[in-house]
Amino acid sequence: MDYLNKLGETFFNWKVIGEVLPSMFAVGLPNTLVLAVVSGIIGTALGMVLALMGIARNPVARWIARIYTDVFRGLPAILTILVIGLGFGPIVREMTGVTSPYPMGIAALSLISSAYIGEIFRSGIQSVDKGQLEASRALGFGYGPSMRLIVVPQGVRRVLPALVNQFIALIKESSLVFTLGLLASERELFQIGQDAAARSGNLSGYVAAGIFYLAMTIPLTHFVNWIDARLRTGRAQSRAEKKEPDDAAAVVGKGAHV
Repeated sequence: MDYLNKLGETFFNWKVIGEVLPSMFAVGLPNTLVLAVVSGIIGTALGMVLALMGIARNPVARWIARIYTDVFRGLPAILTILVIGLGFGPIVREMTGVTSPYPMGIAALSLISSAYIGEIFRSGIQSVDKGQLEASRALGFGYGPSMRLIVVPQGVRRVLPALVNQFIALIKESSLVFTLGLLASERELFQIGQDAAARSGNLSGYVAAGIFYLAMTIPLTHFVNWIDARLRTGRAQSRAEKKEPDDAAAVVGKGAHV
C-alpha cells in the first residue's frame, strides 16, 4: 500500500499538476499547435511536390524525390531536428538576425513530415485506376490538366485518413523541438512539463503534458476512423433517402385486403 501511495504521489501530485496547468494552457498548448499546424501545412505542400516528382516522367525528378524521401524517413526525427536546428541555426541567425530556434524547429518538422506525406500522396495517386487518366485524355485533356483535375483529387480523397494520422504523429513529434533550447515564451507542452518536473522533483508535470497530448490525439484518432468508414461505405443515407418513390405509394392499387 505504501508503494502505491508513493507511486500516486510521484505521478499524480495534484498540487504540481494544478500549478503547471495555467502555463500549459497559455503557452504550451498554443506553441504545440503552431508547431504542428504550420509544419503540417508546409509539409503537405512539399509532400505534394514530392509525390508529383515521384511519378513524373523525368527520371531525374523521380530520383531526387526518392533520395529525399529515403533520407528523411530513414533518419530519427530527433537527429534531423538537431542537425537542422543546431547546424543551420547559426547560419540563419547570421543571415537574418533571428535568434529564436523556433523557425528551425518548424523547418525540421516540415522536412520530416513532407517525406511521409509525399509517400502517402504518391500511393493515393497511383491507386487511381489508369482508365481515369486515359478517359480524360480521350476527352481532349492534356496530361497536366488530367492529373490536376481528375487523378490527383481522387488520390487525395483516398488517403485522407493517412494524412490525419500523419498530423497526429506530427503533434507528438513537436515535443522533440525542446532539444533546440526554446525561449520561455516558445516552450511547448513537453518542455513545460519537464520544467515543472525539474522544479518540483516530481513527475506529475510529465503526466499533465501527457493528458494534453491525449486530449488532442484521441479525438483525432476517432475522427480518422470516422473518415475511413465514410470513405468505405459512402455517405450515410437517411431513411427517407433509402425509400424508393414507389414504396410510399405502394398501397395504391392493391385494393382492400379481405
